[in-house]
Amino acid sequence: MRHEEEIWEDGVFAQRWEPAGAPRAVVYLLHGLGEHSGRYGVLAERFTAAGIAVSTLDWRGHGRSAGPRGDTRFKPALGDVERLLARGAERWPGVPAFLYGHSLGALLALAFLAGERVPPLAGAVISAVGFHSALREQRAKVRLARVFGRVAPRMRLLSGIDPDTLSHDPKVVAAYRADPLVHDRVSTGFGLDALETIDRILASRPNPAVPLLLIHGSDDQLAYVSGAREFAAAAGPERCTLRVYEGLSHEVHNEPDQERVFADVLRWMDATLSSAPPT
Repeated sequence: MRHEEEIWEDGVFAQRWEPAGAPRAVVYLLHGLGEHSGRYGVLAERFTAAGIAVSTLDWRGHGRSAGPRGDTRFKPALGDVERLLARGAERWPGVPAFLYGHSLGALLALAFLAGERVPPLAGAVISAVGFHSALREQRAKVRLARVFGRVAPRMRLLSGIDPDTLSHDPKVVAAYRADPLVHDRVSTGFGLDALETIDRILASRPNPAVPLLLIHGSDDQLAYVSGAREFAAAAGPERCTLRVYEGLSHEVHNEPDQERVFADVLRWMDATLSSAPPT
């Protein structure tokens, strides 16, 4: 496995993991709120062991990327996703590509797929998408985001994420708490972007050209599984597969049962690749 890091000209941190030989697919990994791409090293190693490259970045205002902590705006973030895929297409021309978004990354993945300039993708894995969430239940913060997101978009608040709700593995929780690159801030501008994006996605139909796999823990206390079920039902089984893992928390890829989750993801990706029409 090869691992490389880089800083883009505007301060965005990106990294990639590659298998020893030529990759048979590429996963473009989009991380969640308040964390960073470095927390996905174990998942990346599993993909590379299966012959799949992983390319990822830290959102602006997150991890090792520039910007005020938590002030991540969706328009520039979607532009960064487009750049990430474009750079990957140059590095791995003709290799099938998957988006893999977790939490905030899941929302941005779906927003990207709803855009007008979507490159060819073999599929997208949507993990713990927060259509119904604990954050949206904090009504005072929602009101602040809708008002101050327009008049004072850089005002920052506590995100309200409880690390104990991320995983049943105490080592994962302890590492999250001790991680200096993790933060607990969100800007009101980010909050407004998130609320409007959720409304827009739920009011539209998924991109019919990109198969979706939704994965979600039934015990997720941050992003409720009811939102994933509602979205999957509206999208229909032809283009959207839903996998709900009983008893698992928000980060299904970091749970004690993570190997089973990864095996299901890999099986779905292989089936998607084998059923894709020849190019």
